[in-house]
Amino acid sequence: MEQDAPRQNLAISAYRTLKHDIIRGRYAPKEKLLMSRLKECYGVSTGPLREALSQLVADRLVVAISQRGYRVAPMSLAELNDIYDARAQLEGLILRLAIERGDDDWEASVLATAHRLAKVTDISSPDELLDGWDLRHKAFHTAIASGCNSPHLLQMRNTLFDQVERYRHLWLQETVMSPAALEQKRQEHAALVEVILARDAEKAAILMRDHLMTPVPIITRVLQDRGIS
Repeated sequence: MEQDAPRQNLAISAYRTLKHDIIRGRYAPKEKLLMSRLKECYGVSTGPLREALSQLVADRLVVAISQRGYRVAPMSLAELNDIYDARAQLEGLILRLAIERGDDDWEASVLATAHRLAKVTDISSPDELLDGWDLRHKAFHTAIASGCNSPHLLQMRNTLFDQVERYRHLWLQETVMSPAALEQKRQEHAALVEVILARDAEKAAILMRDHLMTPVPIITRVLQDRGIS
């Protein structure tokens, strides 16, 4: 076990870094992932890299080509719409359950993460703003979802979030967290918090679905501009 630990750690590190780079667009859709280049770039041997790539195949971010290595998974408008719709539908269900099952500590967690998200503009540089907002935004939505008290639903949610992340980052890059985009999201989050605290499950589920679908038109345009249909 101890002998396996270093290799396992290398595989986990390679997986996280390569996943981040794919999501952030360092590798284009359908681009071939050459093992020699990956070994040089990430400083790991073939074994840990293959483990990392296998996990990324499971995440549907990488495609394994029989006897021909690996490629970055393609992107399409059909997948964009399917993933976003599935995520919005599931998130609406999870929110309904959270409102039904969540206690005072859950409400406090939602309020705390919403407050931290609203203050993110204190961060100055564009890169720090994008990363800082994204981190706090995830924390806010995770706090909301946690109230459903269903590990299996939360696992499904995480899987869908991983699959949507590559598309979602196109939206983040396109808006560059402009004042207008930040203000729109601030208003949407404030409305969500209000209906959550009012325990209005029906209205909250509708608001959540609408909120999660707002990036789709922008992402659609970005994909079309890049010749992706």
